[in-house]
Amino acid sequence: MAAGRPSKRPAMRFLIDEDVDVRLLGALRRWGHEATRVPSGTQNGAVMRLAQEERRVLITRDADFTDSAKYPPSHTSGIIHVDIHPPRIGLITPSLSKLLEAVPASAFRGRLFVVDETGFSDFS
Repeated sequence: MAAGRPSKRPAMRFLIDEDVDVRLLGALRRWGHEATRVPSGTQNGAVMRLAQEERRVLITRDADFTDSAKYPPSHTSGIIHVDIHPPRIGLITPSLSKLLEAVPASAFRGRLFVVDETGFSDFS
């Protein structure tokens, strides 16, 4: 996926939380996806509402979004929690690419994924 989105894979819509490296926007766009960033200072509840209203998969480093009681994945287009420390773009993109290659776009809705240095896990 690093060179470009495979032709058979549909483009996805992402909302990047402000705690994620802004360069991820460019990577997602190079892979053929649509990505926007949360306005600076937006509170978590508003972040979730924005993702829901715009039908975007949320990518965040904020562990609050892994609390399924407070932010049920079933009410979202999907949540990707980045659990990579330090959160360098060169560490994030390979694991995110693995996730996007392995899981069909249609299967993100209502699910919570966690990406780490080794790949990803599904917590749905």
